[in-house]
Amino acid sequence: MDCLAAVCQMRPRLGVLPENLAAHHAWLDRCQEAGADMAVFPELSLTGYFLRDLTQEVAMPLDAAPVQELVARSKDMSIAFGMVEVSRDHRFYNSMVFAEDGEILHVHRKVHLPDYGIFEEGRYFASGDGFLPVESKHGRFGLLVCEDAWHLSSGYLHFLQGVDALIMTVASPARGIDTEEPELSSHGAWRTLSEAQALFFQTWVVRANRIGFEDGTMFWGASAVVSPFGKTVAEASGDQEELLLQRLSSDPLRRARMATPLLRDAKPDMVRRQLAQLLQDPDALRSHGKADLT
Repeated sequence: MDCLAAVCQMRPRLGVLPENLAAHHAWLDRCQEAGADMAVFPELSLTGYFLRDLTQEVAMPLDAAPVQELVARSKDMSIAFGMVEVSRDHRFYNSMVFAEDGEILHVHRKVHLPDYGIFEEGRYFASGDGFLPVESKHGRFGLLVCEDAWHLSSGYLHFLQGVDALIMTVASPARGIDTEEPELSSHGAWRTLSEAQALFFQTWVVRANRIGFEDGTMFWGASAVVSPFGKTVAEASGDQEELLLQRLSSDPLRRARMATPLLRDAKPDMVRRQLAQLLQDPDALRSHGKADLT
């Protein structure tokens, strides 16, 4: 693995597809000039986040012209970008598209849709149904969209599949603005989360957050890259558009995993048995000779 990752900390405009598409092309031009191997955009980068009733208006199938324009740019570098995807059966997904060599390699549909506080995703989006890694020419990547990262089972499933990096696309509103703390509580929470997942899953973490305001809500940026040792090695500003560059390589992965062989010692079969007991799944228990649920 030897990949120069470019995190595009941008300011999408809510519901304005043509302008956001043009911005993506401009960012990709900058990434190409920097010699990047992979460009990562924030969650819903083509549309903005607080869409609500705009969701159906900005939704596109994967073969739509704006999507295919960006996919075509992946001949120069791999690209991860966010969009509202409409399926053939007219469901709407908060999706991250990963394109490479002019083709879509994988589409991750956000699994965990927040429906608390200011969030209303469950009202507008259908949920994805799994976590499968992307087999890129630059490595094996696990894709997580914002809330997915807050459920450790998401990263754990990628860990069991041996990913080299977790790519987290984020649209995180600022919290803790009205306190005297030196940093936003949302920033501190995401740093802790990203570093913990990198450390315990022994993987690079590439976190792409956005900036700007929507509907009175501020997005706080501070996109970052974390090493497999759980250390933040690159971080963008909190209030400006910024291109963050960081090289991802195999050597830190190898050293972290040799020092502490967590994947070798993982026990997914034990987890399966205990989940079967918790879920009262007789078929799974029977396969282990433990069908009695009493």
